[in-house]
Amino acid sequence: MGGAAAAPRGKRPAGLPVPDTERSRSARGEARIEDALADPVVAAVRDTGGYGGAVYLRSRDRRSLVLCVMSGVPRSLLKPWWRIPVSGALPMCEAFRSGETQYLPDDRATMLRFPQFTAALPYSFAHAYHPVRVGGETVGVLAVLHSSTRDPAGEAEVREGLRRAGREMEERLAEYARGLPGRTDADAVAYGIEYDDQPVSVRLPAPRAEAVSIGMVEWDLAGGRWTGDDDALELLGVSREEFGGTLAAVEERVSPDDLYELRAARRDAEETGQVRGRHFRVLDESQDDSETVHYRPVELWGHVVLTGTSDRLLVGALVDVAGGVTAAEAAERLPDGLFSLDQDGRVIYANRRCQDLLGCDLERLLGHHPWRVLTWLRDPAYEDRYRAAMLTQQPVSYLVRDPDGVWLGFVLYPGVHGLTGRVFRTAAPAGAEPGRPMTSPSEPAAPPTGLVTTARAGALYHVVQMASVLTESVTVRDVCRAVSEQLLPAFGAQEVALYTVRDGRMYLLWEDGYPQHFLDPFEGVPLEADLPGVHALTARLPLFFESPDELAGAYPRLALDPMTSWAFLPLIASGHAIGSCILGWDTPHRFTAEERSALTALAGLAAQAMERARLYDAESAVARGLQEGLLPHRLPVIDRLRITARYLPGTKGMDIGGDWYDVIRTGRGVALVIGDVEGHSVGAAAVMGQLRSAVHAFAASGRPPQEVIMHTNQLLAELETDVFATCCYIELDPATGRALAVRAGHPPPLLRHPDGSAEPLELPGGVLLGVQPDADYPVTELTLEPGSVLALYTDGLIEVPGSDIAIGIETVRTCLAVSRTDSMEELADRMLRAARRAEDRPDDVALLLTAYDPADTD
Repeated sequence: MGGAAAAPRGKRPAGLPVPDTERSRSARGEARIEDALADPVVAAVRDTGGYGGAVYLRSRDRRSLVLCVMSGVPRSLLKPWWRIPVSGALPMCEAFRSGETQYLPDDRATMLRFPQFTAALPYSFAHAYHPVRVGGETVGVLAVLHSSTRDPAGEAEVREGLRRAGREMEERLAEYARGLPGRTDADAVAYGIEYDDQPVSVRLPAPRAEAVSIGMVEWDLAGGRWTGDDDALELLGVSREEFGGTLAAVEERVSPDDLYELRAARRDAEETGQVRGRHFRVLDESQDDSETVHYRPVELWGHVVLTGTSDRLLVGALVDVAGGVTAAEAAERLPDGLFSLDQDGRVIYANRRCQDLLGCDLERLLGHHPWRVLTWLRDPAYEDRYRAAMLTQQPVSYLVRDPDGVWLGFVLYPGVHGLTGRVFRTAAPAGAEPGRPMTSPSEPAAPPTGLVTTARAGALYHVVQMASVLTESVTVRDVCRAVSEQLLPAFGAQEVALYTVRDGRMYLLWEDGYPQHFLDPFEGVPLEADLPGVHALTARLPLFFESPDELAGAYPRLALDPMTSWAFLPLIASGHAIGSCILGWDTPHRFTAEERSALTALAGLAAQAMERARLYDAESAVARGLQEGLLPHRLPVIDRLRITARYLPGTKGMDIGGDWYDVIRTGRGVALVIGDVEGHSVGAAAVMGQLRSAVHAFAASGRPPQEVIMHTNQLLAELETDVFATCCYIELDPATGRALAVRAGHPPPLLRHPDGSAEPLELPGGVLLGVQPDADYPVTELTLEPGSVLALYTDGLIEVPGSDIAIGIETVRTCLAVSRTDSMEELADRMLRAARRAEDRPDDVALLLTAYDPADTD
């Protein structure tokens, strides 16, 4: 059992070529799709007062939403959500599917609507999602993030900002699509709006800072001559006419305290051939204060070159460092450690005190995550603090104990471009544990975020999402569909095959993405076969192959498909071998340790669900057989009547129901019966069988309708089953069309007249069967005109959760009225479809249709 190539299954217009990838288009210098998205994303963040934004676009196969552009949020922070299933329980997926904006003002709102999302990202932040449409077709989702506590934006403001940015984005995407190669005027407008690459980061505009002034200088080391451009002279505070062009003229502008630094720069140049940041101050006469002398800090950088006369010339720059160096010097004077992380959490600065407290030189820290360099910071809780700060945009504080037993306090101050941190020694509070929020007096005034998770968000989300979906999967087919819909988009795979073990052989349960008949040779292979899918199961170990060479080396006789990477996962439940799951990727795929663990865990969840579903299928087959055995195998043929019936079991839950129908010949004509026993269980089905037999016996004995229902009611009360039932009984004389009807708590039958109008028959009725042993049930006389159609049904046809039952009755009545067909079979099917019960039925459905036609005597 190997892998197979997956054919693209996007819904682009027939005959259109597959668009180039963004990478290949970029190589030719053509427009990229992020060019159309970058400015609107930044505008959306700005207009909603947010700190981050993103755009998801649909994938080529339409299974996934792929992160295309992000701004203000680190790529690494959202990596688990670069590719997500369209069917996922996530707000961006819901916005894409529903076409409606999703606004979540805080973590409580997110927990109520998307609990799986909160389990993976347990941080309090506000977020909103807006569907992006092109040509009336939804092609992606625009998202913005903002703080839920720091000057939160109102919902109306957020929605309006998203609408504005969305309109601009849609116009730009339409223009981009029109420029795609090979496009014609007949193409769909949204053709080509799809994405399968890695996300592109767009930097949010930084606060405007004072520009650093730089002037170019040349210094003749032998003769002492100085020359400089206009910027250099401006830094020295002299005009070109006033400047003497000598070293002495420069020294006149330098603070007497710093003359040594200037002269030492000459020595550096002569000894080493370069000057590296010699720092001194020069007079600053721009300040409007004649009584005080002001100085401006500058640095000299340069290197020595030889001129044609073998003179040594220092060529370099004079740099204004009034901001940067002064700030760095100030940081060095602080008693606490100070450090700065970029958006992805890598160190870009740390003062000396910080290095001393952490016991690590800046050279080792720069460019790395601190929790990767320092072994005692490798607990996932510390990395989670960084995520909490960046996503909430609120200060976070916590305690850490270093290898020497010293307690250190950390405070993180986030911003959209990174994070500034403070570290200091502190006394351990009573009961303090590493990673917990600080409670000592040295805690900062800003309230810390006290959220800790010891699992990585990506792996946790996939496990939680899969567990949730599999919980709702009942049959084996449900489980297979859920595994396919979750694993393929979540991990970017293109093919999946699920096998089960039966009688020592492997049989295919489900496949997606394989060419037709590719898997035929693997059907029914024994467990001794030399195949990776079999070995993964028998050894109970997952197998991962990152290249065709790896797979061919391990299984040289295996016919390989065009896939380039594979995962073979054993399905083991409660120690029993269930089967194998095979995934394939059409591009090289590197399996990280985290991904291997997640796939292995997900395979275990799938196996447990598969085992449960197999047991359900077996039990359900027995229960359904019992229930079907209690219903009529065939309906009698009655002159002048055309009768058809439908019974559909509910698709939700593990039990069976008690709906029944019957057609019984009586001495006066024919009895049309429909009923429903309360509950969904084998017991309910058994009671249904008893009631059907009783009604059949009473009716066949010639008793009138009222007595049939009264005796049936008494029988059910005597059974002491603690269940009730409803019933509608109509005895019809086919010769005259006259009928007697009795109703016991059952929905009203529907009658369609020969002119096509239809109405519910509001028959006066009695209480449910089994409630009052001595209850009376009134009889109503009816007359059916030739060409009339009578419909009896159970409440499963008309009940929709959350809707009024009257709406369901009206829907079925309308269908009966407008369906002008002579076929009772077709009419029954139409009524089921109109009630939306053919695909998703929480309850059983019984339907009995009778057409009265005096001319029909066949």
